[in-house]
Amino acid sequence: MGTTTGWFRRDSLITMSKRSIEISLAGRLLRLIEAGNVIARFAISSAANGPGEQMDSECTPRGQHRIDAKIGAGCPVNSVFVGRVPTGEIYDRALRVRHPDRDWILTRIMWLRGIEDGNNAGGNVDSKARYIYIHGTPDDTDMSVNGSRGCIRMSNHDIEQLFDLVDEETPVYIQVEAFSR
Repeated sequence: MGTTTGWFRRDSLITMSKRSIEISLAGRLLRLIEAGNVIARFAISSAANGPGEQMDSECTPRGQHRIDAKIGAGCPVNSVFVGRVPTGEIYDRALRVRHPDRDWILTRIMWLRGIEDGNNAGGNVDSKARYIYIHGTPDDTDMSVNGSRGCIRMSNHDIEQLFDLVDEETPVYIQVEAFSR
């Protein structure tokens, strides 16, 4: 990581961090920010049910989050995770045929913790308790279609790259609107 420290501000929250993540659900885009500059962009897909914070809604929560845990360092690309634990399986089409109803969580996981009480933290809106992640998805997933159960999906190559560029506690801001700049 670089030594430059940037400010991450949304509403009344100001924190210092070397890097931050901004996600636009409408733009299907994740931006990695350092010192106020976009240093990387990645295509994403989000919830089929759209944005929302309620438990069991299978919607993508909005607002301010942090990466609470990074899971999967050193695992091979296409490693399959169930309950945040690698199963030892490597995803391929034959595995998909054998398990057609699985929600495929592959390669790396960044588990998000909401930090806005009553919006995405605590009670019936808690992002961490809802198991909201940024994670890899099968390479044949159409990223122009929202299809997750609330998580942010990325290609395996992209999630592997992003995983190595951020730390736990990295601020993550999820908004519905497309980026204005």
